[in-house]
Amino acid sequence: MNDQLTLFDLAAVDALRRELRLDPQAVRQVRTALLKRGLSDEAALATLPSPMRDEFAGRVTLHALALDRRCDSQLDGATKILFRTAAGMLIESVVLRIATGRTTLCVSSQVGCAAACDFCATGKMGIAQNLSTAEILDQLVQAKQLLEPEGRSIRNLVFMGMGEPFHNEENLYAALAALTAPELFHHPPSRVLGSTVGLPEAMLRCARRFPAVNLALSLHSVRQETRERLIPLAKRRPLAELRRAVVEVNRIQAAGRASGPTVMLEYLMLAGVNDSLAEAGELAAWCAGLNVHVNLIPFNPIEGAPHLTGSSQAVREGFAGVLKRAGLATTIRYSLGADVAAACGQLVQRENRARAIAANAAVRA
Repeated sequence: MNDQLTLFDLAAVDALRRELRLDPQAVRQVRTALLKRGLSDEAALATLPSPMRDEFAGRVTLHALALDRRCDSQLDGATKILFRTAAGMLIESVVLRIATGRTTLCVSSQVGCAAACDFCATGKMGIAQNLSTAEILDQLVQAKQLLEPEGRSIRNLVFMGMGEPFHNEENLYAALAALTAPELFHHPPSRVLGSTVGLPEAMLRCARRFPAVNLALSLHSVRQETRERLIPLAKRRPLAELRRAVVEVNRIQAAGRASGPTVMLEYLMLAGVNDSLAEAGELAAWCAGLNVHVNLIPFNPIEGAPHLTGSSQAVREGFAGVLKRAGLATTIRYSLGADVAAACGQLVQRENRARAIAANAAVRA
């Protein structure tokens, strides 16, 4: 990014407004048009008086990311959007047009990911760079613009794209503050979900700062050895510690109310790895007494993990049956966008790795 202001910086843009002697209402209309309605840049700026329009546009950047390309699924309602950062790296967002009519945006928080989960294409990149707050938010801005001609809007936001959100904690929190601010996006916090592979201290910090924002824990197994094989970070975060964190998040989010947001437990179904009926029973026991909802997720095969295959539909249904009989809220998820490699990281992995290698070689030279 350059040194221009962004629309998200309320104080700095207001100072510019005073310098240019613009009506406060005119600037609010720009923000409303772009951040809430998803209108084009031209339509948003058209709300400004023409003498000041070019000056404002020259000093306030509307986009932190450059749109590289979009890939629309021919199978379902998924669109993968590829963006290029100012550093030249590619990141991905995914629009999911659910059959119910709701539209979800899957947002990235990093380029690459240091968590290096065995099943994740992003984790195979070998790099991890934090996205700025503006880069996180611009994914939503441009997705809204993409959907506006369809008469659609983003209902749900999930931080389940590239990166571990809590490895970019302060930029994530600044983005959450902007997303929920009435002056900016005014997006309901109850329709925002932050996902983590399991950083309990950060889960608690997030719950305290944003108690109405939903949290998801990528659990994938309640057998410590299996979880460590899938998620290297699990070696430093025992399952007992994670469970205590979920208990505390439940307490924080329910304070002053009958019940708070339900913590989502993401469980990737992998054949012969974590999908036995015995493991379903162990998961049910682990969840006893918690305010959680289990999502059973199909596996999208990736080049870097040929040893992993997804569980069959029959196995997923049998696994779900054990959980439901134990009284657990359980959903069997279905994969969207298989023909556009909608699992985060699949399309950009090679290009970003090549760029990182070239940059490292240039430094060494």
